[in-house]
Amino acid sequence: MSLLAINTPLVRRILVGFLRDEIWKVGASKAVLGLSGGIDSALVCHLAAEALGPQNVYAICMPYKSSNPESEAHARLVAEASGVHFSVIQITPMVDAYFEQFPDADPMRRGNKMARERMTILFDHSALLGGLVLGTSNKTELLLGYGTLYGDMASALNPIGDLYKTQVWQLSEEVGVPRPVIEKQPSADLWAGQTDEQELGFSYREVDQLLFKMVDQRATPQELAAAGFSPEFVSTVYSKVQNSHFKRRLPVIAKLSNRTIDRDFRYSRDWGK
Repeated sequence: MSLLAINTPLVRRILVGFLRDEIWKVGASKAVLGLSGGIDSALVCHLAAEALGPQNVYAICMPYKSSNPESEAHARLVAEASGVHFSVIQITPMVDAYFEQFPDADPMRRGNKMARERMTILFDHSALLGGLVLGTSNKTELLLGYGTLYGDMASALNPIGDLYKTQVWQLSEEVGVPRPVIEKQPSADLWAGQTDEQELGFSYREVDQLLFKMVDQRATPQELAAAGFSPEFVSTVYSKVQNSHFKRRLPVIAKLSNRTIDRDFRYSRDWGK
């Protein structure tokens, strides 16, 4: 059995319970998420529908003018399969209005702006509907820093942030994500023809094996080499994890008092909860 194999029925129950408990305990009953047409948001959508009832889940597809039409089609497919509310909001007008002032902006800046524009829409709908925004970044993306800070990496809750991409595929089979979404090539759809694995330079299945040994099992470089990973691959991945650490933590607050927020004043029990 693969090291990354999970007990999908058990993980499903845990994550459904997580969503229900975390949303209900703050007095909410609804969830909002961006539905991109990719497998990560599709999985979160299905889990949320099971946890809260599809009538309490609001999925929003937010294409840009260069987005692949297949992405919206797959988002609709997921919404229909899970029974959630579905809407489409075009982000082209607001993104283009901004970049009229910066016509020479490179694809990275444009992609980051799109990701953050989408998140502002989700949080606005969170306020409108009284629901929490669900994150859709998996553990592989979070460890590699493959996401936009305060864009797709922002959320109130993230049910799949401790699942590697390989495990996302497994759980998606379990919950009934539509087959075309499971089988498609992962893509952030930031520009025509863009794929995650092409941009990263390696496959998710390959890097997941390395990350699991490196992070979960704390394997040394020598142990990783003995397991068959090339030193170059290990070095590349290690650098990505190390250099993206700032994306995985809250803004650092300069410490002046005995009870600094996020250091000494971190848990709900500190305030009588």
